[in-house]
Amino acid sequence: MSKKILMLAGDFVEDYEIMVPYQALLSAGAEVDVVCPDKKSGDSIATAIHDFVGFQTYAELRGHNFILNKTFSEVNPADYDGLYVCGGRAPEYIRLNEKVLEYTRHFFEADKPVAAICHGIQILTVAGVLEGRTLTAYDAVGPDINLAGGTYKKIAATEAITDGNLTTSPAWPGHPAILREFYKLLGIHISAD
Repeated sequence: MSKKILMLAGDFVEDYEIMVPYQALLSAGAEVDVVCPDKKSGDSIATAIHDFVGFQTYAELRGHNFILNKTFSEVNPADYDGLYVCGGRAPEYIRLNEKVLEYTRHFFEADKPVAAICHGIQILTVAGVLEGRTLTAYDAVGPDINLAGGTYKKIAATEAITDGNLTTSPAWPGHPAILREFYKLLGIHISAD
């Protein structure tokens, strides 16, 4: 039976941090519904490309348009096996939507698998679900994790940390690690047959 995943995104989600997990989860046989507050199936969101090109922080360039495939107001989190929280600039503003926080809390209260990458952890801090958890994020989000009762751990961008039902990675170079961990949490097995 295929797993059903809810993916939270919004305008200026990081391009790789939506495209790669969306396509990887589909290729593993999962059904993935991508939503954004106040938008419906068929609407598009803008993506952004974040890269380090000599400044003290990343630069942001315009990426692709991503077409949403589920209407936000029609989401019932109980219908999903897991939650994937994308990074980029989107989490900064979609975390202000109470339904986003309600959906997020559902997955923690039901102990369902959750993956969050880069700035996506900003949603978890505001949802109040990090008490006693050890996780990672983009470095600038580390202090937020500690203030939210979690323990921030700085790791290489290619790695992931799993604590219970939650797996996190600092940025898109960690896709192989976070997706491998998320598959395990979901019970998805990929073989070389």
